[in-house]
Amino acid sequence: MGKSPMAEGRILKALSGFYYVDLGDKTVRCRARGRFRYDKLTPLVGDLVSVTVSGDEGVVDAVFERKNAFTRPPVANIDQMVILAANVIPVTEPFLIDRMAAIAEHAGAEAVIVLNKCDLDRADRLFEIYSSSGFRVFRVSAVTGEGIGELAEALSGKLSVFTGNSGVGKSSVLNALDSRAAIPVGEVSQKLGRGRHTTRHVEIYRTAFDAMVADTPGFSSFDLERMELTDPEDLQYAFHEFAPYLGQCRFTGCAHVKESGCAVLEAVREGKIHPSRHQSYARLYEQLNSVKEWERKT
Repeated sequence: MGKSPMAEGRILKALSGFYYVDLGDKTVRCRARGRFRYDKLTPLVGDLVSVTVSGDEGVVDAVFERKNAFTRPPVANIDQMVILAANVIPVTEPFLIDRMAAIAEHAGAEAVIVLNKCDLDRADRLFEIYSSSGFRVFRVSAVTGEGIGELAEALSGKLSVFTGNSGVGKSSVLNALDSRAAIPVGEVSQKLGRGRHTTRHVEIYRTAFDAMVADTPGFSSFDLERMELTDPEDLQYAFHEFAPYLGQCRFTGCAHVKESGCAVLEAVREGKIHPSRHQSYARLYEQLNSVKEWERKT
């Protein structure tokens, strides 16, 4: 079969040097053009691309401009980051949620908080922190089906990336949303309190309720080099509840950590910003501030 005209589609999966591109009527396994290496461009899952098809295979010719892109998880053009958490083995620390939420908001994607395993623990503290901080928060149970319908409505018509610490139930929730996904589910290690890594690569699944969702490998470390935010001065804009107070501080260039006359700290004292959120901000700020300028550029 000869080559067909150039077609456009979205990369659903990247595996072993191949890119699986959804063209609407079929999915084609493609290689990338060799020049991408010279351009230092790596196609990502979620990329909108043009391809030349020959039979059941093809070549990625071009990657269109991205709305956003992430290194961990390695995915592009997402509308919202769905951060799964739980208050039962494994317990999710707010700092982990806040770190991923900051990365999402910095890239212009909405962070949505999903509290799984609510049949075992209602995660009241996490619910209070994030609902009072202006996030959309869903309580769900992949076992009983609680909240799954409401979550499906929130995902409909959008490309969402699912992420969260290992063992929190990302794959289980995806399977509860759409059983056709048939994503492998691993048991949580009682001894270690964390899940086995069942997801080895990023892959987008099209659901029965008109949504695209990406399952990703679990994350558990806080490696600074993997954080898209590199400038500590940008961090304030990645915490949306800070917005009304930015520019209101006594001193220009306020870090909002411990300075006198800080409008953000005053909002924390008045209960307008949750203390847990500010604690995460201060911790992230100090981490980013400890990175040398030359390290940020590399």
